[in-house]
Amino acid sequence: MHKREKLRVAALITGGKDSTLALHRAIEIGYDVKNLVTIRPKRSDSWMFHFPNIHLTSLFAEAVEIPLVEAETEGIKELELEDLRRLLSTLEVDAIINGATSSRYQKERIDKICSELDLISISPLWQLNPKKMLEEFIQLEFKAVIIGVYAMGFNKSWLGREINTSTLHDLLKLNQKYQVSLLGEGGEYETLVLDGPIFNKKIELFQKEIIWNDNGGYLHVKEARLISK
Repeated sequence: MHKREKLRVAALITGGKDSTLALHRAIEIGYDVKNLVTIRPKRSDSWMFHFPNIHLTSLFAEAVEIPLVEAETEGIKELELEDLRRLLSTLEVDAIINGATSSRYQKERIDKICSELDLISISPLWQLNPKKMLEEFIQLEFKAVIIGVYAMGFNKSWLGREINTSTLHDLLKLNQKYQVSLLGEGGEYETLVLDGPIFNKKIELFQKEIIWNDNGGYLHVKEARLISK
């Protein structure tokens, strides 16, 4: 068994709150984070991977100063897993960090790929209390905004809204009324992290537009830049 502080890891990153908090925990524990890993789906209906503004993970990687490795996928169910497997097989690490919280579909497939590649699969957020997890994220002073909403109870006013105690309060209301996941684990909403304790620079959004249809919509970021803190 590797000593925890010597464990070389790669972290699956979307730029959203869950994968960011998982990365933060890995750094706090003392893992040697060698790479960030992103799979960029070419279509919005990927079964496994985050789609809105996934192109901004390159800025995220620069902001936290950890090298990014990435690959594209067509987003076809199950076949997209082979794209992840192929990318992970190129890395010189001992373990993979992921931000899974309660989705067995996601976790079981990541675990299986890691097992096939003789890698340790680490899910620091698995089955944590959703409310406590959001409270931890807010207390750590991460700055994240909602960039996609796809469930009953959400409207355009949620896009661009910061994750804070007021937002958590309103998410709790949606959870009670419509059973919306507090973490958006079922794809109810998506987030983008712009700043936080692991960031050496912050991401600032300059040009954005709302893409909206009958199923919800997302905030498409046309231009973003890194700003010194």
